[in-house]
Amino acid sequence: MTGMPKFGVGISDVLIAARPTAEAGSRINYLSAVGSRVDSYWVPDHLNALLPRSIWSAKYCGATKLVPKIDAYLEPWTMLGHLAARNRLGRLRLGTSVTDSGRRNPAVTAQAAATAHLLTRGRFILGIGCGEREGNEPYGVDWSKPVARFEEAMATIRALWDSGGQLVNRESPYFPLRNALFDLPSYKGKWPEIWIAAHGPRMLRAAGRYADAWYPAFPHRPKEYARRLELVRTAASDAGRDPMGITPALWTPVYTGHTRDEVDEALSSEIAKAWAFTASDEFFARHGVEHPLGAGFTGAQDILPQLLDEQTVLSAAARVPLSLMREVCLNGTPDEVLAQAAEWRDCGLRYIVVQNQSAVQRSLRRGLQSMIPFNKVVSGLKKL
Repeated sequence: MTGMPKFGVGISDVLIAARPTAEAGSRINYLSAVGSRVDSYWVPDHLNALLPRSIWSAKYCGATKLVPKIDAYLEPWTMLGHLAARNRLGRLRLGTSVTDSGRRNPAVTAQAAATAHLLTRGRFILGIGCGEREGNEPYGVDWSKPVARFEEAMATIRALWDSGGQLVNRESPYFPLRNALFDLPSYKGKWPEIWIAAHGPRMLRAAGRYADAWYPAFPHRPKEYARRLELVRTAASDAGRDPMGITPALWTPVYTGHTRDEVDEALSSEIAKAWAFTASDEFFARHGVEHPLGAGFTGAQDILPQLLDEQTVLSAAARVPLSLMREVCLNGTPDEVLAQAAEWRDCGLRYIVVQNQSAVQRSLRRGLQSMIPFNKVVSGLKKL
């Protein structure tokens, strides 16, 4: 079986209290990735977290001693520009995981991505999706038709990049172009790769039309991944593109530790189970339960975590089965995690981006100690 030739690491770049400066923290994270000899380094594009702040306290999560505010996210484009300018070691590819097409005008995204691509000498990746309600609606961005807005955003970005500096006119219900001008050049004839976080049928078709890589994140099983990959490739073929030219990728959190019992204890914590609210009701149904936030709840797309009070979160977390927790992420000892990654590989995955989520548990000590088995996972991915 052909292996996974590439892999990257993702970080949740929330401001850490112990950092002398935000600059020092981002540099430490980047140099750690370089030392792990990964291919790419990814930062999220969020204004606030998908975890509810009401239980972000030492009572439920030891990591709050280091990260007192779960919603204090650093702005990713500023940080990536800084990393590109200040860190010449390793020359990792840098990506957004992922940018929201709703909050930014696509012309601004096209400009930012092209700029980052030039500054990094062709190493930038534009990870992009339609976003989530929590990053749009509270800030006055219309959330009524996110997928339609996404499709128009992608068409706009491509139209500007392909314009060759000529004036662009394009009808659109969301982003009409009227004698628009885009004159930034590509880097050596190539624009940034576009990695699309697509999950539903319409988004999968959009990935086939526009993506250089399909880059889903929210949980589904390996065989379901293979089925959706075929839908992406069919859409690419229908659009006159090479279906095999789209890289099958995946972002996934990792819960790891030295023993299975240690990992299960972490997965059973209230804070870990609160992250599982981002799974859809369809996912919960496979485990014989209704989504704890209500029947038909769509998960990450619609959650507004800042509105969930402590008792609501604790009551909902108590209804999340451990069997589901074991399915929404790679988890276990390093050998178990690598065996799970191999199953995804056998279902078509060719580029995996892993993020150590193990710090999100009750024990700060075990959360910090998880870096040792996580590094073993990263080393093992090179040989998978």
